[in-house]
Amino acid sequence: MSESHHSNSAIVVGGTIAIDHVKTPEAEAADLLGGSAAYAALAASFYCKPVSLVGIIGHDFPQQHLDMLETRGVSLAGVERSASESFTWSGEYHANMNERTTHRVGLNVLENWQVKVPAAVASAPIVVLANMSPDNQIEMLTQCGIDISAPGNPESRFVVADTMDLWIEIANGRLHDVLPHLDLFVLNEGEARELASCSNLVRAGKILLDKGPRHVVVKLGEFGAMMFSRDGGIFRSSAWPLEAVADPTGAGDTFVGAMAGYLAAQGSPPYSATQLRQAVIQGSILASFTCEAFSTRRLESLVQADLDERMSHFRSLTHW
Repeated sequence: MSESHHSNSAIVVGGTIAIDHVKTPEAEAADLLGGSAAYAALAASFYCKPVSLVGIIGHDFPQQHLDMLETRGVSLAGVERSASESFTWSGEYHANMNERTTHRVGLNVLENWQVKVPAAVASAPIVVLANMSPDNQIEMLTQCGIDISAPGNPESRFVVADTMDLWIEIANGRLHDVLPHLDLFVLNEGEARELASCSNLVRAGKILLDKGPRHVVVKLGEFGAMMFSRDGGIFRSSAWPLEAVADPTGAGDTFVGAMAGYLAAQGSPPYSATQLRQAVIQGSILASFTCEAFSTRRLESLVQADLDERMSHFRSLTHW
């Protein structure tokens, strides 16, 4: 896979690192690698190395997950170790795999966590604010040298962020403080409708752009993604048609990380519309692999030939 020619600080990813317990209609697995930043960092490592991961884990975090990330080119210098228990999530997917029930969330180390970005990576050209509280996202922006008192970023920086319905509901004001500092804002269709207070996704995309981001990508799950840009451009991509979904956990985080990693591999920002569109495709294809096995297991076994083959088939499927 193509590698970045940047220094050690090409891309920094901050967010949650978790221990997941997942049940599906077909199987169940425990002590899995989870968390928004873990998935995003691993995904980015397919395109550029090293990727700097920022987060916190507890004393009970499985060492094999850390070893795997390091082996794949993810730097753990920004991962804080705590004597408390790790962040955990337990959930169950239902028959259609689009609906799930959360059985237990153990915030543990996240309860009073404050982001700590190592000085060595604070000036990374690409900053990924994976799904975490808007307060944590603002902490990371500040520590990465982004001036939060003024909207927009220098052309030499590119900030990507994800969010979730929880933050839209309980931290809406703080989330709106984050939006003007984003070059790329990624969220799913339900979140886009809720945050924009609009049921039509095309109108919602434009409303979200008015809140500050330069580009907005709305994830549509098995139906692909839509990207909206300030210049009026709209890009619609379909998704890879999977015959079976083993575990969709982390697919959206994989999508975000792959987009950021692909862009980092293209060189320094700013990025063209063509590069951004290609990043959407890369994210969609890599995310499809995530769904094929529990946690990051399929990504761990993925090789370049697999990715190239699926990309080639996807081109033939979508060419007209």
